[in-house]
Formats: sequence, C-alpha cells, structure tokens
Amino acid sequence: MTETIALAEGQVLEPREFEVTRADLVRYAAASGDGNPIHQDEQVARSVGLPGVIAHGMYTMALVARAVEEWTGGAEVRRLGGKFTSPVVVPADEPARVRVQGTVKEVAVDDAGDTLVTLALEVTCGGTKVLGMPRAVVRVSTGA
Repeated sequence: MTETIALAEGQVLEPREFEVTRADLVRYAAASGDGNPIHQDEQVARSVGLPGVIAHGMYTMALVARAVEEWTGGAEVRRLGGKFTSPVVVPADEPARVRVQGTVKEVAVDDAGDTLVTLALEVTCGGTKVLGMPRAVVRVSTGA
C-alpha cells in the first residue's frame, strides 16, 4: 500500500473518467496476447453482430482497477468483479470514455484484524452501464 486514505460508509467517491482509443486496444492486444479482430477491425466486429470495434473486457476491468487504486491509495485489492453487460464501443475517430463511479458500502474489520472496504461501483460508457453489479473489496489496513 502506498498511503492510507480514510474511507467512510456512504462516502461517494470522485468519479474517474478514462479515454480508450483504438491505439490503446492495439497495445493491449499485443501485451495480453488477445488478438481477436473484434478489438481492432471494424468489418469483422460488425460481421459478428457488434456495433463496431469493442474494447477488451479485461482492459475495461483494468480501468476499474485503476480507479479503485486511485481512490484507496493503492490498497490491496482482495476482490474485483462484475458482469459484462454492454460492450465499450471504440470509434475510429474519437476515444470512448469509460466513467467509473464508486460508493463506500461497508467498512469492516475481519477476523485477522484487517480493515476491509467494500466499494459499490458503476461503470458506464456513453451513459450506458457496461458492467453489472461491479464491486471491489480492498484491504486498507492490517491488524498486525
């Protein structure tokens, strides 16, 4: 952990917004090994029924993790998840904007004395939710 940040139940966290470009998708594909053409080729994406080139789901989750890291000062992420409900469509001529909002749902101490914070998240692109029921649980302090 880099720094301790005080978080309180009910606290609404400052939204984070991330731009996603097609160049980002090319770099992510190279780094991850996921060369599926729906993430880079408009014609292929449309041929399989998508509205256009879409971001990798795990790239979207990485943006969520980045927001959580910023809000918690780099606290250890114990759990991070959600259900992919809509794709992040990335136009050729402008970036897509992924917005991550969060609310502190619970601050609790576990059996080991660690302080765990549960964040309820909302992840949208163009006003459309792209993740269903996203949540994160982070350890903000240890009992030791």
